[in-house]
Amino acid sequence: MTHPFSTMSEHSIARFQRLAKEGSWIVVGQIATVTGSLALVRFLTEHLSPIQYGELALGLTIAGLMNQAIFGGIVNGIGRYYAVAAEARDLNGYLRDSRTLLAYGTLVATVIGAMLMIGLQWFGYSRWMGLAVAALVFSLLVAYNGAIDGIQNAARQRAIVALHGGLHAWLKILLALVFMTWLGTTSTAVVIGYAGTVLLVALSQLVFLRRTIPPRTATGVRHHAWLHRIWSYSWPFSTFGIFTWMQQVSDRWALEGFTSTMEVGQYSVLFQLGYTPVAMATGLAVAFAAPILFQRSGDATNAARNANVHHLTWKLTYLSVILTALGTLVAFVMHEKIFRLLVGSEYRTLSDLLPWFVLAGGLFAAGQTLSLKLMSEMKTRAIASAKIITAILGVVLNVVGAALAGLNGVVAALLAFSASYFVWMVLLARKQSV
Repeated sequence: MTHPFSTMSEHSIARFQRLAKEGSWIVVGQIATVTGSLALVRFLTEHLSPIQYGELALGLTIAGLMNQAIFGGIVNGIGRYYAVAAEARDLNGYLRDSRTLLAYGTLVATVIGAMLMIGLQWFGYSRWMGLAVAALVFSLLVAYNGAIDGIQNAARQRAIVALHGGLHAWLKILLALVFMTWLGTTSTAVVIGYAGTVLLVALSQLVFLRRTIPPRTATGVRHHAWLHRIWSYSWPFSTFGIFTWMQQVSDRWALEGFTSTMEVGQYSVLFQLGYTPVAMATGLAVAFAAPILFQRSGDATNAARNANVHHLTWKLTYLSVILTALGTLVAFVMHEKIFRLLVGSEYRTLSDLLPWFVLAGGLFAAGQTLSLKLMSEMKTRAIASAKIITAILGVVLNVVGAALAGLNGVVAALLAFSASYFVWMVLLARKQSV
């Protein structure tokens, strides 16, 4: 007769080995993604002037609108409901309704894109047409790839997610170079290269997804209306996505309005080197934990399962804060060396601002970690107020900061926004735990 403690020990060891394997793949994928992103900054700053880099940053705000206001919620909902659909043995119906939601999103994005094109032509900004079209196509491809990637991550196919994350980061450099050589050194050529990268990655992701969930074996008795359930979960993301998009682009457009496109380019480089990498590094723990939390919480109706998710999420938040503090300290000590290594000579005069971007990125990422707790508990409406109000605050701070102090003012605004969002999410997560 097997001793119960022996069985528990074997189960714990097997579970630890499985989690260690998954965690290793996430670390590999994140390292490849972060290093690829930093290499991309180095490549672009060597080939694009600050003005061209600023045009690229402004053009990508169009893609940001589509992904924040239209597809962001849908992609989140698709990823969240995979575990529920798998538990209900109805992946076939879930995938069918997921495709339907993406099709609706594509229709809305196409209409908005057509209106944007008409507006650019009407107001005499026809020189932006090529960049706008490339950004719109890029945003659609990002949405579909994000949905596939979310399903793979929810299915805990860590190796596949890591492989494609690293491939995406490095392939962007290659295809950007190809299209810049072919079409000329312009921001439009870079975005076309980005779109080509996402297309190739999405096609590869689709091949692996069909292996993960073969159509015949995915079919089950369809007894859940996934379209309604996913959308009920998703629409708050799309609602506050409009406001978060406004906050995310108002810094660049405020600088464009009150200073120059050159300062937009300089700010964007600082953002990519300081804010983005620390958010990605902190997101490593979130990417690892999200499907685990979603599986543990299930449909979020069991109090014991929710309590387990609560404790784990707070541990991840503490880890995020520690990583933020360490990253900020490193940036204070080594900002000049980092800029000499990672950016072209035209961009190196503002390296002393790098630590503040690291701190802002880390605080926001810690707040996002806490939002994961509420997402696991199906409380997406509970975070809408925090998202909307802090986003509006961020827009106001960006405009005022740019008007009063230019680039330095926008940096201060970014830090104030991230800190306010983090504090609000701490209070909200504690309140929801009562």
